[in-house]
Amino acid sequence: MKLVVGLGNPGKEYENTRHNTGRILVGLIEKKLEDSKIKFITPDNFMNNSGKAVVPLVKTKKDLKNLVVIYDDIDLPLGKIKISFNRSSGGHNGLGSVIKALKSEEFLRIRIGISPATPKGVVKKPKGEKAVLNFLLGEYNKLELETIKKLSKTVAEAVETIFAEGKDKAMSLYN
Repeated sequence: MKLVVGLGNPGKEYENTRHNTGRILVGLIEKKLEDSKIKFITPDNFMNNSGKAVVPLVKTKKDLKNLVVIYDDIDLPLGKIKISFNRSSGGHNGLGSVIKALKSEEFLRIRIGISPATPKGVVKKPKGEKAVLNFLLGEYNKLELETIKKLSKTVAEAVETIFAEGKDKAMSLYN
């Protein structure tokens, strides 16, 4: 089974927050790829417990190879994506939960940039734990949300490429 998981928090109060970017994008790309043989899930538990929702669906090495996790990345500028494989969580608690539950880092991730950037592309992320938390749980403004919606086309294409032509091809095209 080909599985795409969008990380985020359930509930109306988190709906358009930056930390819900994975959930937002999975909702958008699921509509674009509805004829495909891909299962899309957005866990019903909170970000830090995402692994609990993923582990029952990934039982074999083959399942692991067919898993793509989409999530927000504060280290990337808004509107940029980066495909990664077999890497650490980078401090992302939701991804850390998935890695811990699966006892493996050997799966693909599509990291979605959420931070503002200078005209030269330098990321301007908040400093300090409280500022970071407030930023992550803050809602996108209308323009930012439009950027994410436009990005859904690229993310859908990346997911299709991953499953049709493999991770290396997808990484060469989208990173």
